[in-house]
Formats: sequence, structure tokens, C-alpha cells
Amino acid sequence: MAVALVGCASEPDEGGDTGTDGGDGGADNGEEAEGEEGGNLVIALGADIVALDPHGSNDVPSSNVQTNIYETLLTQSEDMELEPLLATDWEAVEDDLWEFELREDVTFHDGSEFNAEVVKANFDRVLDPEVASPRQFLFEMIEEVIIVDDYTVQFKTEYPFAPLPSHLAHTGGSMISKDAIDADYEAMEDGESPGSVLNSEPAGTGFFKFESRDTGNEVVLAKNEDYWGENAKVDQVTFRVISEPSTRVGNLETGDIHISYPVEPNNKSRVEAMDIADVYEQRSLSTAYVGFNNDKEPFDDPKVRQALTMAIDKSAIIDGILEGNATEAIAPINDQVFGFSDSVDELGYDPERAKELLAEAGYEDGFETTIWTNESAEREDIAIIVQDQLSEIGVDVSIEVLEWGAYLDNTANGQHDMFILGWVTVTGDADYGMFPLFHSSQKGAAGNRTFTDNAELDDVLDQARRETDDATREDLYEQALEILVEDAPMLSLYHTTYLVGVNKDVQGFWKHPNGLYMLQDVTIN
Repeated sequence: MAVALVGCASEPDEGGDTGTDGGDGGADNGEEAEGEEGGNLVIALGADIVALDPHGSNDVPSSNVQTNIYETLLTQSEDMELEPLLATDWEAVEDDLWEFELREDVTFHDGSEFNAEVVKANFDRVLDPEVASPRQFLFEMIEEVIIVDDYTVQFKTEYPFAPLPSHLAHTGGSMISKDAIDADYEAMEDGESPGSVLNSEPAGTGFFKFESRDTGNEVVLAKNEDYWGENAKVDQVTFRVISEPSTRVGNLETGDIHISYPVEPNNKSRVEAMDIADVYEQRSLSTAYVGFNNDKEPFDDPKVRQALTMAIDKSAIIDGILEGNATEAIAPINDQVFGFSDSVDELGYDPERAKELLAEAGYEDGFETTIWTNESAEREDIAIIVQDQLSEIGVDVSIEVLEWGAYLDNTANGQHDMFILGWVTVTGDADYGMFPLFHSSQKGAAGNRTFTDNAELDDVLDQARRETDDATREDLYEQALEILVEDAPMLSLYHTTYLVGVNKDVQGFWKHPNGLYMLQDVTIN
């Protein structure tokens, strides 16, 4: 589920961890690859990508392809430590001014040069209202990108914003060729939608470059022989869309694919028993949740939301559906995220108190409603358990299953009652894990699909992202978590353990806690 980005654990999510578990079997979790170079690495995706334009989507399947085509100024290690990538050095010159030194030896796939002008063009685009990027929220605090010289840029922010470097490591800050951006704007002037050029001719600086896309079926990338750093080991990567879990596992077993994600918990033992493959496991930054549309009756009453929260037994979902391959969530972020606090008490499972709260809200006899999910066996099973448990307090729930793209569009437009989704706190900072999900300015596609509108919560989240002292920020996020317990805009279910089926001939593969595949060092024996 939780990824984009809006996105992303065993299902596509939004978005898009510190402390990770090592991989098993065929994955060596990033150690030096031992296999021969060359070959076509085939990866099964559970859902199709939304866009190749990194400013045009916020879902994990898209990000997993984009992160191999494009690069960001900074990157994050497996332990969520910031590291240089297209920027070699950075510092806060003032509380509201950051300066970055850029690499001078980088060219894009289309042959154009990477420099400060390109950086400015990219952030001007992602912040352009005409482009309407779903990742605009990541950088909305940036007032201006200042070109100091050809390879030095400064970011002037509206207010002090401590997590800016972490945000710049997000795939939403991927650098696109300025020539490609200019061509896309020209197409917009001719009536085309933003991203029309970039989705057909993406040009990044990554170690793979775009080769072809068959929408709904596959995306093919080829090794970038002119990469500025160490070249990728395989010649080609094919991302193949296989939505049916049993088909993915079957293709892994026959050797038709090398990597399969997600592996549903009920298929884990089957993969572990294969001679040809094994299961790679890793803790994640993702959170699966049940959201309530706070704009609709009866969900506009916090007592109703609290009642629904207390009527759902999370352990039944984790044990019954995930077979224990997840950690119960007490908040929308976990202990791998800066700003998490385990001193905040959740509402807990209490169906009797839930009935009392419904009666206090005027729904003693319950009510009828719907819960939405996308085409996901795991989420559909969750919906069934939620349906059953809510019936115990008199709430009659109908389940509706939507195609992924329609699911994102319709929940962004507030057409739902209840829904099941996930979010990945890609940056490892509570600002990303809470601001887009709950701030009233982020309603809809940006992340706030519960349409939460709480002035006190807005104020605390605003303060937290402006504060430069870490201890004070932690206190503010603890306050925000306490407000969320009372407001109950959504029920955080669990933090997923990533389960990836990996062919034993594959070496050098690992999955980042943020959900992205690390493919640069992969080889196939």
C-alpha cells in the first residue's frame, strides 16, 4: 500500500524510513553486486503509472519509474541521511535563505546542460498555477530561486523552513531538461495539457533513460551510457503492469519476471518455498488508513468519526489479512519519522463506547454509507472487515471498487464517504507526513482527501514547519497528534512491511524505506 503520493505499501499510494530490516534470499540490500553486467531486468508493478512527468503525479508506481530517469539535488540514504546528488554542497545562509552548489559535469538525456538556470526553471514550473502540479505543496514556501552564478542557486523561502533539504530530495524535485520544459510550455500554448511533451519524451539526468511506454502494460528504460556517475549494470529495465497478485507470483515462479511487488502476505510462503526466488522484507514509511469525508454528513461530526474509529479492530486486519506483516499504527507517522511521539494515547478499539458516541451524535440507530477502495485484493479485504465491524454498531456499509485513476480523481473531488488509502512519509519528516494530509490548504489531490479543516491544527502545523529548533518542532508535532486523536479525521491502520519477491539471480537490489526501487547496482547472474 502506502506510497504517491498521494501518491504508497502493498498497493499504490500517495506520497511515493529510518532503521530498516535487511533483505532475504536473492536481495543483498545494496551490497556490491557480484553478477555480470547486461540483461533486461523485468519488474512487475501492481498498478500502472500515472505520469512520466515528475511534476505531474504523486503516486508510488510513477515515482518508481521516474526516480530512474530523473535525479534530485539531494538524496537520502537507507537511514534517511541527506546526501549530495546533483548538488554537491548546501547550507542555510540565513533562516529563510538556502544556498546550493551544483555539479558541473552533468548533461540531460537530450544533450542539454544541467546548471542553475535549469534548477530555477524546474521550481518555477512546479510552482506554476497553470501547471497545477500535485507536488506543488512540497515547495510552496519557496518565494524565489535566485541564480547566483552558473552553478550556484539560492532558495528564498517565505518563512524559515527547516525541512527544505529533505523536500528537495523528494522525487517531486526531480530535474527535467529546460529544453523539454520549454517544449512542454509551447505545447500548452497550443492547447495541450501540462506534461504532454514530458510524458512522451521525458528527459532527465538519471542512469536510465526512457525508451518506450505501452500505457496500461509496460514502461521500458535503457541504460544511459553517458551518465555522469557510475553507470547502471543492466542494459534495460522493463516495468510490467500485472495487477493480479497470483499472476505476479506465477510469473516470478516461472522466471518471466525478476522482481514482483507487492507480494501479498498470503503468497509470502509460496515465494519463500520457490527454488528460483525469495522474499525481501523491509520496514516502510507508509501508513494505510481509512479516511472519512469531513465535509459530508454524518462525518462532519467528530463524535461520529470517533465512533467509527473505535469500532474498527486494527489487529483483526493485520492478523487476518496481512498475516502479521505490518505494525499497528497509533498515528499517521511512525517512529522512523522525525516528530513522532509515543506519548500520545489513541482512541483504541471500544465498540461499546462507539455505540454511545453514535447515540450522542443523534445516530442511535446507525446510518447507511459507502466505503471506497481501488482494485486491490488487500484493500477490498480490509473493506469487508470494516463493513462487518461497523455493522456491529448499526452502520450499514456498502463497498464500491474503483479503477485507480478514477479513485484518485473522485476522492480528490470529495465525492466519497469513507475510503481506504495509504501515504508514505517520503522525507522522513512529520511535515510531509501531516501537512499535506491534514492542513486545510491541502484539500483534494494534494493529500487532504478527508477534507480536514481544523483551525487549531492548521496553526500548529504552520508553526511546526516554520520553527528551526528541533526540540520545539517535536513538541508542536506532539500537539498536532493529540489534536488528531480528538478530531479523528481518519483511522491510521498500520505501517506496512514491504514484501518483495526477488529472483535469486538478482544481486544488488534493495527497496528504500520510502518505497522506491534502488536499481543502479542491480545485476542478473
